[in-house]
Amino acid sequence: MILAVGGPPGSGKTTVAERWAAARGYVLVSAGMRFRAMAKERGTSLEAFGKAAEADPEIDRALDAAVLAEILSKEASGASVVVDGRIQGYLLAKQGIPCIKVLIDAPLAVRAERIATREGKSVQDAKREIVARERSERVRYRQIYGIDLRDTRIFDLVLDSGRKTPDEIVAAIAARVGG
Repeated sequence: MILAVGGPPGSGKTTVAERWAAARGYVLVSAGMRFRAMAKERGTSLEAFGKAAEADPEIDRALDAAVLAEILSKEASGASVVVDGRIQGYLLAKQGIPCIKVLIDAPLAVRAERIATREGKSVQDAKREIVARERSERVRYRQIYGIDLRDTRIFDLVLDSGRKTPDEIVAAIAARVGG
């Protein structure tokens, strides 16, 4: 089985995916971690790397192809996979790959506070970076894949993590998917 956990920056998608994998023995594939690693390899911030990806669609294509290949490889070997990433649910749906798609969201203020705490920056800086990143992603994903990030109809479950703990989100997913 494949569980795709999507959502905007700071929504909790990676935390939830990590906890799901640990509790249920799933293999974790993280598009967000890969993107951060790619930015770090280039010695640039996420914001600057996002701008580079706007200018060079091959950055996103290479990332997304690698994530998809890893998902399919792990599943082919018999593993259950949980993937977290902004657009992985959309891409799996476009490919016709069966999976459960979960969208986690939270108000911008909550997401900015989470990112500020995690990355040791001000909430104001985190909010500015989130807004810029989301703007960049909306443009890139529409141009490259025809994905509208505001269209949530592909998701089997949509959860607001603003007032829920990661464990409550995991429990809600388990109640929906049976596990």
